[in-house]
Amino acid sequence: MDSQPKTPPTLGLVLAGGRARRMGGADKSLLRIGGRPLIERVFQTLRPESTALVVNSNAESGRFEKFHGPVVRDSVPGHPGPLAGILAGLDWAAVHAPHLAYVASAPADAPFLPADLIPRLHAARLAAGTPLACAASGGRRHPVIGLWPVALREDLRRALTEEGLRKVEAFAARHGVAVAEWPDTPVDPFFNVNTPEDAARAEALIQSGAAH
Repeated sequence: MDSQPKTPPTLGLVLAGGRARRMGGADKSLLRIGGRPLIERVFQTLRPESTALVVNSNAESGRFEKFHGPVVRDSVPGHPGPLAGILAGLDWAAVHAPHLAYVASAPADAPFLPADLIPRLHAARLAAGTPLACAASGGRRHPVIGLWPVALREDLRRALTEEGLRKVEAFAARHGVAVAEWPDTPVDPFFNVNTPEDAARAEALIQSGAAH
């Protein structure tokens, strides 16, 4: 008999709301790496372990239609950053999928995410007895790649709108966050494409066979 606990139903949230200043303002989530848009790579990795998938973006929703996930916009004005995108995902889950107690977030510019991301985040949360979990690689935390209880959405809303909080790690630390660690060799699974140079490096890793 399998003794591993079953992963709770979880909404996969792809954060595509960044302004991409280092990419000249272009929508980097649609940048093709290894012949596929970045966001498609993220969707395909998260889909098997997600009960449902949504995209957070303040751009025209039509550009994401072919990825078959609803697009949710920030409810907090002024582009306050990834915490607003996480709140948008929590709100969507509460309204449209109330049976989902957790949201797993990941940025749209991370082409090499591990296939076991969501189960490992849940396992870390359970082992530590904390409500939140985030990913880490090579000893470095990636707070935006994390697991969030839908029950914290009103607290997050207050932090954003009343306190002006913007740091993901600061909010997570208030409630207790476990860390799920991955090796960063031969390829860091949480490599981000933030610049044209990053895009070239990601393409080279795929062409060399080091990454898929």
